[in-house]
Amino acid sequence: MVDEVKSVKIRQFHMFEREILSEAGKPADKVVRHIVAGVVFENPFAGKGAASDADLARLAEISVEVGGMLTKRVLERFSGQERPRAYGKGVIVGSNGDSEHGAALIHPRIGLAMRRGLGAGPALIPGNAKVGGPGTSIDILFGGAEDAWDYDAMDGTTVSIPGGPAANEIALFVGFGTTRVNARIQGASADQVAKLVADMRASK
Repeated sequence: MVDEVKSVKIRQFHMFEREILSEAGKPADKVVRHIVAGVVFENPFAGKGAASDADLARLAEISVEVGGMLTKRVLERFSGQERPRAYGKGVIVGSNGDSEHGAALIHPRIGLAMRRGLGAGPALIPGNAKVGGPGTSIDILFGGAEDAWDYDAMDGTTVSIPGGPAANEIALFVGFGTTRVNARIQGASADQVAKLVADMRASK
């Protein structure tokens, strides 16, 4: 498994899988699955203080390789099942790192690997980053892959890794899912929101 990634020193892999069968006493009207893959690896820039532009660029490059590996692992678990329609990502930076290390890993380029693996995904991928110690939890937020206004795809799941990340490590997560269990709310469309925002701006 370690041979899949050459750019960082990996210490642990984790897989989190959730299948919801019912909610509030009502059986799920369809299969509801969310799967998140996580990896703990050495932060090559821990202890250096504020990240340089070169450091951040390098982490963005690393995110494509590591993100591709995590994406592959998650999507393999959907083989023969309903195709994912939602995706999300997150990162916890150990306390000797810079919060911008996390931003570099989940914002500029990891989405390329996730969209390539899924074969879809023009919508922005929800992302969550924080600095924390071993066992820190993080919410992986899901949004629609094809349509950011896909309300049924909006959901979240909480993950954590016992013993990780250590101060000089990073924990990176990639997730895919189907829909929210028994999703049935109706929200405004993108066009409706755009009109409302235009009206609000015009009133100022």
